Amino acid sequence: MVELDRIDHSIIRELQKNARITVTELASRVGLSKTPCQVRMRRLEEQGYITGYTALVNQTKLGLSHIAFAQVTLDDTSSNALEAFNTSVKQISAVEQCHMIAGNFDYLLKVRTRNMAEYRQVLGEQISALPHVLQTSTFVVMENVKDAGL
Repeated sequence: MVELDRIDHSIIRELQKNARITVTELASRVGLSKTPCQVRMRRLEEQGYITGYTALVNQTKLGLSHIAFAQVTLDDTSSNALEAFNTSVKQISAVEQCHMIAGNFDYLLKVRTRNMAEYRQVLGEQISALPHVLQTSTFVVMENVKDAGL
């Protein structure tokens, strides 16, 4: 695997700002001609630095303005229990992110719903029913100050 240089980092930054940028415009911004820029983009994709392209969606406009973070503690942290939890949590569409944590609890989930009532339903019927869940604790977002998509 080739070590990334400043141009590779510039390509990644520009694509994070706007993945729909034309290769010609991208090449101009990073100081390359079109063909070498395309070659670098392809290499960054093949080596897994760029894993895909996606649209950033305004979730509030879609009616999903309620954000809560749920701390989850499991009753078992064996490899089998963790795998069962990991597999199952991926099936809950309201869970936007799931992170295994080193600390006083096991997982931190970012959950996005329409309102508190819907969150309560997701928590009670889906998250709490996940394999090996012992306890949850919720923190409700009052204001989204900084988000990768904003």
